[in-house]
Amino acid sequence: MTEFPQRQIGRTALRVTELGLGCATLGGSQIAVARATAEEIVGAAWAAGVRYVDTAPYYGVGQAERCVGDALRDRPRAEWVLSTKVGRLLRRNPIGAFVDGRRHPLPFEAVYDYSYDGIMRSFEDSFQRLGLARIDILYVHDIGAYQHGAEANAVLMKTLRESGYRALETLRSAGEVAAIGIGVNEREVLLQAMEWGTWDVFLLAGRYTLLEQAPLDDLLPKCVAGGTSIVVGGPLNSGNLELLRHPIPPALWADLRQAGLLHPEAPVPRPA
Repeated sequence: MTEFPQRQIGRTALRVTELGLGCATLGGSQIAVARATAEEIVGAAWAAGVRYVDTAPYYGVGQAERCVGDALRDRPRAEWVLSTKVGRLLRRNPIGAFVDGRRHPLPFEAVYDYSYDGIMRSFEDSFQRLGLARIDILYVHDIGAYQHGAEANAVLMKTLRESGYRALETLRSAGEVAAIGIGVNEREVLLQAMEWGTWDVFLLAGRYTLLEQAPLDDLLPKCVAGGTSIVVGGPLNSGNLELLRHPIPPALWADLRQAGLLHPEAPVPRPA
């Protein structure tokens, strides 16, 4: 088993392993994933030393949360950190007619709801699917113009700012969750949210890689100043433990900088 270094989440007492397991594919929305297979994947991550697992109601319209809970329920709870998300409620759809082009392993469909009541309902529903008594990090899921379009998103952001955020603060102040944040695929919404909210952590998926380094210009410095952590989602556009362990010559980073392909402020691994 690899002993991964741990990182602190914001200014909270939470610490997560440097490598986490994202569970979007476990939902089987694109390719069918058997329940046993999903649990084996979580088990393999655990055996490899991963102690941070991220899921969401949207992944497989409930399937991923069910599988994650089943796979982790008997593990020592103090040894791992779990995050899930709010912003979508799952509504029963026994007809099975879906228009989003995704597979629905369970008979539900997702409805956006960023209100106070919607977030509280989603939070409680997740406990039922997970079969667990504690959620550590709660992310607002997929809000932003990328997901909804600029006009519709303006309305949804207003709901989150004036209603839903109060639910997140209530849960955090009551100790129901240790950290709150936003999980999205665009940095612009995070910059906007920092103007009116106090966030512990952002999950930014696919937007900070060698091919896209713009967050170093604005988002990452503001997060450092504000004490907000960044979880980099999909830095390899998925992949496995072998890629993380692949040796990279230290000279590569210097060559990239010299060629103008690496942001001047980009942190790079230190020589061993």
